[in-house]
Amino acid sequence: MRSGRAFAIAVSCLLAIGSAVQAAEPRYGGIFRIYHRDSPGSASIHEGATYSVNVPFMPVFNNLVIYKQDVAQNSLESIVPELAESWAWSGDKTLTFKLRQGVKWHDGKPFTSADVKCTFDMLMGKSAQKFRQNPRKAWYDQVADVTTQGDYEASFVLKRPQPSLLALLGSGYSPIYPCHVSPAEMRTHPIGTGPFKFVEFKANESIKLTRNPDYWKKGLPYLDGIEFTIIPNRSTAILAFIAGKFDMTFPTEVTVPLLKDIKTQAPNAICVVAPLNVSTNIIVNSSSPPFDNIDVRRALALTLDRKAFISILFEGQADIGGTMEPAPAGLWAMPKEMLESIPGYGSDVAANREEAKKLMQKAGYGPNKHLQVKVSTRNIPIYRDPAVILIDQLKSIYIDAELDVVDTAQWFPKVARKDYALGLNLTGNAVDDPDQSFYENYSCGSERNYTNYCNKDIEKLFDVQSQEANAEKRKKLVWEIDKKLQEDVARPIIFHGRGGTCWQPYVKGITVMVNSSYNGYRYEDVWLDK
Repeated sequence: MRSGRAFAIAVSCLLAIGSAVQAAEPRYGGIFRIYHRDSPGSASIHEGATYSVNVPFMPVFNNLVIYKQDVAQNSLESIVPELAESWAWSGDKTLTFKLRQGVKWHDGKPFTSADVKCTFDMLMGKSAQKFRQNPRKAWYDQVADVTTQGDYEASFVLKRPQPSLLALLGSGYSPIYPCHVSPAEMRTHPIGTGPFKFVEFKANESIKLTRNPDYWKKGLPYLDGIEFTIIPNRSTAILAFIAGKFDMTFPTEVTVPLLKDIKTQAPNAICVVAPLNVSTNIIVNSSSPPFDNIDVRRALALTLDRKAFISILFEGQADIGGTMEPAPAGLWAMPKEMLESIPGYGSDVAANREEAKKLMQKAGYGPNKHLQVKVSTRNIPIYRDPAVILIDQLKSIYIDAELDVVDTAQWFPKVARKDYALGLNLTGNAVDDPDQSFYENYSCGSERNYTNYCNKDIEKLFDVQSQEANAEKRKKLVWEIDKKLQEDVARPIIFHGRGGTCWQPYVKGITVMVNSSYNGYRYEDVWLDK
């Protein structure tokens, strides 16, 4: 109940901020300065698996459709046209977009339907040009073909009904790329149609964008440019924000304890704490010993004291859930009583750990023979901090773990090729829809299925829920699948985090989304009242 009230208050604050923006006359000019938490592996959104890429590069692009940037909770109702002027379903297997005319890429070439086809052919692995990494290929497994009719019409022809396709296309992870620019070039000098043009990316230093004077939305953007300064040390970055060197913190990256420091030292700063739709979880390489043993994996899940994580890291302001984001921010969350029936989710941590010890002993471990293992994780605080807590909790079940930190540029390739034994990971749901979460993270053979989990019976249920047009029927199917994923220890979910975003009082037009931390960074409506 407390969580629900906090969410309602946060949404009310966001609506109030939005109303204040609408009441004032936007001003043109100024450079929007944001610190960045780390150096992205490249500038290519389609090849990235972190919002470290989306935040700085989403302003460069447009989608066919997008979630309305001033609405905090993403849903099908908040999707609006972007490069598409309109869309329509023909039957339940063809989705056709009428495209906007007169749009130009940043290099002056015209945008046409060929660019839409090229983008999705690459995502589906059909084109001669290939992405180096393709983490969202599974999103489009049900697309048989993308066809064009002239320069300004494109249709997605499905193998079977998939009502969520529009939701996937609205994500910040779904920009349209230019046909005439290679994937290699997009990694270092992205060309888009968006409100801002790429200027430069200096690894470990900065990313700079400038206003697109030929943007197809007349009168936008308001800003002259955006500059991101890369500062991996969180405390250093926040002190710089307090000192006025930055207009905004990196989105959703401020912890609850650090939020207090900001409000004490910069009381005029506007700060919002919001759910992220990002779960902190354990990934296990289930194809290699010792984690190919289901007893060892179940012991891991049983040993978790989730409330301890939340108390230490968030002062109680985070949520316990399954794969789908907890309510009220999440639209697909399991009911509480159903969640608590899953082994390891009950409140008696001591009893859970006793059961975990028995499973470890069954697997050959015990007081006189501990399991030695490395816990790999990404080398940024939101990964490292919970990894340290996990290592401490594992001691209670005969596991002696050592922290293995990996730079961002290497982290996702490392886990994608299964070059780890045990990891502390964050899994962001870019869209609050089961199709995105289930197919991307749990389907057999998906690039983002880091644990090698493969259950063909469950995968059949993915397809059943995906085709269900009745929202309430689909929701019940989703709950059963989510419950089974937790019982199978596919990717033990520790908690769903919340994060703070702060900006200076003269920054206008910011909306923090509550059920995806990947979709809200077009920044074309942001302006500086100074």
